[in-house]
Order: sequence, then structure tokens, then C-alpha cells
Amino acid sequence: MQLLAQATAEPLPLPRVDWRAIAPELALAGAGVVLLMVVAFWPGARRGLLAGLTLAGLAVAAGLTAWNWDLARVAFEGAVSLDGITRYARLVLLAVGVLATLMAAQGRGPEGEESDAAGEAPPEVFPLLLFALTGMVLLAAASDLLVVFIALEILSLSLYVMAGATRRMAAQEAAMKYFLLGAFSSAFLLYGIALCYGATGTTNLLGIARASVDPTGDGTLLLAGIGLLAVGFLFKVAAVPFHMWTPDVYQGAPTPVTAFMAAGTKVAGFAVFLRVFAGALGGMVVSWRPVIATVAVVTMLVGAALAVVQSDLKRMLAYSSISHAGYLLVGLAAAATVPAGISASMFYLLAYAFMVMGAFMVVQYASRLGPPDPGPPEGSGEPQGGAPVDWELGERSNLDDYRGFARRHPWAGALLALFMLALTGIPPLSGFWAKYYVFLAGIEAGLTWLVVVAVISSVISAFFYLRVLVVAYLQEPAGETEPTAGRAPALGLALGLAGVLTVVIGLAPEVLVSAARTAERILG
Repeated sequence: MQLLAQATAEPLPLPRVDWRAIAPELALAGAGVVLLMVVAFWPGARRGLLAGLTLAGLAVAAGLTAWNWDLARVAFEGAVSLDGITRYARLVLLAVGVLATLMAAQGRGPEGEESDAAGEAPPEVFPLLLFALTGMVLLAAASDLLVVFIALEILSLSLYVMAGATRRMAAQEAAMKYFLLGAFSSAFLLYGIALCYGATGTTNLLGIARASVDPTGDGTLLLAGIGLLAVGFLFKVAAVPFHMWTPDVYQGAPTPVTAFMAAGTKVAGFAVFLRVFAGALGGMVVSWRPVIATVAVVTMLVGAALAVVQSDLKRMLAYSSISHAGYLLVGLAAAATVPAGISASMFYLLAYAFMVMGAFMVVQYASRLGPPDPGPPEGSGEPQGGAPVDWELGERSNLDDYRGFARRHPWAGALLALFMLALTGIPPLSGFWAKYYVFLAGIEAGLTWLVVVAVISSVISAFFYLRVLVVAYLQEPAGETEPTAGRAPALGLALGLAGVLTVVIGLAPEVLVSAARTAERILG
């Protein structure tokens, strides 16, 4: 009784809540809740108002990120780290959120009508986008495996709904595939966290880093946990053989959602990948690097080879994103022994985000021209000429739809060429420098053979990127006339920003690489 009385008399030690450390995440989540209430209680709210509120939430989060810029510490007893990776990833993710919001703000039809039946993302996409960004930003800052899992589920659940939040069967089928496969990957990740905890006695990344170099620890159990963690992360970044969901989801989801997913998921996924493997598990690099290098080889070659045979531009960009994941895995393999691998990978994520989002913006612009032309014959689901088109999508994503596109729409064609050349890696655009710094880090880490494979994959990739330009510039238009896209100020602004950033990053890469070098020191 005396012990019980003493225990009840002493107050329980409460953890210190560092609100400033997670201020950007709180701003994003709060803005998401506000937008959700607006959508729920004001169904007739115009898309422009919802986009404005979303941009306001992103602006607040950006201001709080700038307020925390010089803050370098761990918070919540080591569960959240404020370091270079966190700062860099936050800025890139917020920029991705701005571009995705501008894409979603635009009605799709030639007159700019706001209609879910037209295949665009519904109003609910705006709060879901903020919730997904909350998970992405928190994932980049996570320094504890439990926080990693929570952040990953926040962003994943939001993306599942965003991918299928239309009345189109294709989008709902893609969302179901994404959800089922994502559930399996989450189970693998959670099992890996449990095994790592069993081997080290902690889920904190700093504690795991100390335990991983302890010769008295259970190395076999820890290796099993590392393997399962890798499965969860590789699924999220769409690496082979965990890539099967990517083409269907990219093609079926509304184009703004696809663009957001292609850029944001890569940034958040590789940020935590670098933090866990190059940081906490850097002492076991000899054990996991051969596996990651093998996965990188298969991912680069499979992604490039399958992209060559695609006739749908969105599916081609999906396989392209798989091959780019392979290039980033080269940086990850080098990062454990060469700090430049971390900064090179973060710079690659910055450049890739604007390139791939710009490419999807052109698809959205082309889709505003109306259904693919020529239409399907009477009583047939196939277009004239036999090119496979999903007429339910109502999108111009088939390559035949881009014949002569640059002649009829010179500015959009020029931007399409810009993004395709950047993704190819043509100097002096940003894609060239992104690959250059990642490949240089791989050579410095003694992975020259892996860089050679990456260069071969890049050569293969040039074929399908340049094929798009041949179709757009050198082939005759499919029809006699084509309607104009109508006014699209938000989409035009997003296209302009993506194009300018792709060029500017390529003209001044060293400035941004120097900024990325602050990510080389990982806290927690």
C-alpha cells in the first residue's frame, strides 16, 4: 500500500511536445481539415476557391519551414529529425503540392466546365492532397520506424482514395489494385519493424544504428528485418519487382493525381530510404548494398525496356518512373560510403519532380481538347486505326493522339519537347545534371559497373522519349481540325513554372547541389 501511495503521489513524466518541430505538418493537416469541412458543408464551392484555400495552406507550411530553416535537432525523444534531408524534402514536396493544386484547379473541358464526368479529380482531391502531403513531409522527417509507418499510412490511404475518387471504372480499378498491393507492402514493412525491434530493442533509428555495429547483437534477425523494410520501401518507390501497380494506377488515375503521385511519392519515399539505409543501417552496408544494387540493375533495365513498347503516354511515363527509381537506387547504394550520394539523390529528386509533373501537365492540356480524334467507329470500342484507347478515360494519352501536336499547339509542343529532353538527360537541362551527379557518386563509391548499366539504360530510354517528339513534330496530324483548349490560366501557370524550373535548375545546378549537401549529415 505504501508503494502504491508513493506511485500515485508522483506525477507521471510527460514527454515534451516540440510544436515548432512539426509546425509545417500541423499546418498542412489543419488546412486539410478546414478544406474537408468546406467540401462537406458547401458542396457547391467552386474549384477556384478550394484551390485558393489549398495554396494558402501550402504558403503557411512554407513560411513555417522557412522559420525552422536553421533549426537542427531531434524532437519527440528522437522520433522526428530536423536536418538537411527534412528541410530539402519539405521544400520540394511543397512545390510539388503547389503544381498539383494548380493542375487540379483547372476544369477539363474545352469550355472549362467543372465536371467529374469529364474525368477530372473531384473537389475532395484538395483536402486529400493536403493530407497526403502531411504524410509525405512527416515521412521525410521521421527518425523512428513507428513514425515512418504512421506517416507512410497517412500518405498511402490518401493516395488510394485520390486515385479512385471519380466515377470512372478505370480509376476505381486502379485504386483497388493500388490498395490491395499497398496493404501487402504495409504488412511487410510492419513485420520488418517488428523484427528490427526484436533484434535491437528499439525502433529509434539512432538506437538501431548503434545496435547494428554491436557484435553481440542478433545479426540474422536484424538482416531479416532489413530485408522486409526494403520490400516496403521498394514498393513505395515503384522498384522492380514491386512495380506491378504503377502502370495501371498511373493510367487510370486522374492526371493531376498521377502527376502528384509520380513526383511526391518518389521524394518522400527516397528521403526515408536514405535516412534509414544510408543513415541508421550504414554500418551494415556490406550486407544490403549487393541486394540494392541488383534491384537497381533490374529496375533500370526492365523499366526502360517495357517503356519502349508502350503506345500510351501515361503508361510510358509510368515505366519511365520505374527506370528513374533505378537511377536513384544507384545514389542510395553509394550514399552509405560516399556522403555525396545523399546530396546527389536529393538533387535528382528535385529535378525529376518538375520534369515528370511537366510531362503530365502536357497530357492534361491535350485532354482539354476533347475526346481523342478520330472517335470510335459505330458499335466499336476501338478507334479507327486499331490503336488501343480507353474511351471511358476521355484523355488524349495515346501516342496517335499527338500526331502533329506541336504544329497545332506550338507552345505546348515546345514544353513537351523540353520535358522529354530533360527526362532523357540532354544537357544543359536539369535531367542531365541529376544523372551526372548520381553517376559521379556511384563511381566514387566504387560502383562503376552499376553506373555503366545506368548509362545503358539511359541510352535505351532515349528511344521512347524521342519517339514522342517524332510523333509530335514530324508526323501528320490525325484529323483535319482540332478544337482549342480554351482558357486554362491555372494549368498554364503550372506549365510555365515547371518549364522555367527545369531550365533554371539545369543552368545553375551547383547552387542547388550545394544546398543539397546540407542533407549529408543525418540527425537521429
